[in-house]
Amino acid sequence: MSTLPLPESNKGIAILSLVVSLLALGLKYAAYLVSGSLALYADAVETIINVISAAGGLWALTIAERPADHNHTYGHYKAEYLSAVAEGTLVVVTAFVIGREAVEGWMNPQPIQAPWNGLMLNGAATLLNLAWGLTMLRVGRKRRSPALVAGGQHVLSDVWTGGALVVGVSLVSLSGWARLDAVLAGLIAVNVLRVGWEVMRDSIAGLMDQAPEPGTLDQIRDIIALNGQGAIEAHDIRTRIVGAMTFLDFHLVVPGSMSVTQAHDICDRIEGALRAHMGSTLVHIHVEPENLAKHEGIVFWPSPNTNRAAMSHSK
Repeated sequence: MSTLPLPESNKGIAILSLVVSLLALGLKYAAYLVSGSLALYADAVETIINVISAAGGLWALTIAERPADHNHTYGHYKAEYLSAVAEGTLVVVTAFVIGREAVEGWMNPQPIQAPWNGLMLNGAATLLNLAWGLTMLRVGRKRRSPALVAGGQHVLSDVWTGGALVVGVSLVSLSGWARLDAVLAGLIAVNVLRVGWEVMRDSIAGLMDQAPEPGTLDQIRDIIALNGQGAIEAHDIRTRIVGAMTFLDFHLVVPGSMSVTQAHDICDRIEGALRAHMGSTLVHIHVEPENLAKHEGIVFWPSPNTNRAAMSHSK
C-alpha cells in the first residue's frame, strides 16, 4: 500500500519498523495517560513488545544477511526464525500480563477519564500500524523473509485491536459500565495469545526444515520437467526454504552414453531456470546412469518434434 521508496535490504525495513513501533508506542501510551482506560493500557503494553520484537528482528536480519563463512557454510538464514520464535514467546508472555491486568480491572473497576481524547490518539496509532503492517507483510512475502512476515502479522494484530477498542471504549463511556473496560482488555489478551501461537508455530516449522507448500513443490517439479530435456528421469526431490534461500537436491538419471559435459549442461539449464523463478536457490544434483532409474518422480520422454517433457508424479 505504501508509495514511499523502501530500503533495498531487509535490515533497512527492520530499522523503519523499529521507528514506526516507537511512534505507535508514544501515541498509545499518551492515549492511556489522558484516559486512564485499562483497555488502552493493555494496547500500549502490547506495543512495548512490538518495539522489543522490532529490535530483535533488526538483530536477526543483520545476522541473516551475513555471507556464509567457515563456521556457517550454508549461511545465517535461520537467524530470522530464531527472532520469530523469540517474538512469539514475548507475545505469549504479554498476553498473560494483559490478562492479569484485566482480572484486576474486573475486580476493581475504575471509570475512564477522557475516552474521546484517548481514542483519537489510539486511532492515529492504529492507522499508522495498518499502513506499516500491510507494507511489512507485502515486502516480507515478496522477499521470503520470516522475520518481516512475523513482524507484519504482529503489527496487523494491533490494527484489529485498535478497531475493537474504538467501539468498546466508546461503549464504556456511553453505557457507564466500567467493567466493560476490563472485558476489552481480556479480549485483547486472547487475541495477542492467538497471534503469538501462530508466529511460533510457523517459525518452529521453519527451524524443523518443514517442506514448503504443495503448490511450491509442484512449481519446482514443473521447472525441472520443462528444462531437463536429454535426461531420463529426476527422482528423490527434496527441498526446504530457509528465509530467502531455497535448498533443493535431487537425483538426475541420464543415458550411460552421455558425456560429462552434456550432463553438466542439463544440470546448468535446470539450475538457471530454478533460480530465475525461485530467487536465491542452492541446488545439488546427483547425476546417475540409466540402470539406477526408479521409474518414478519426473520421467522425461524425449521426442525429436517437441521440447515438452511428460511427468509422472510418484505418490
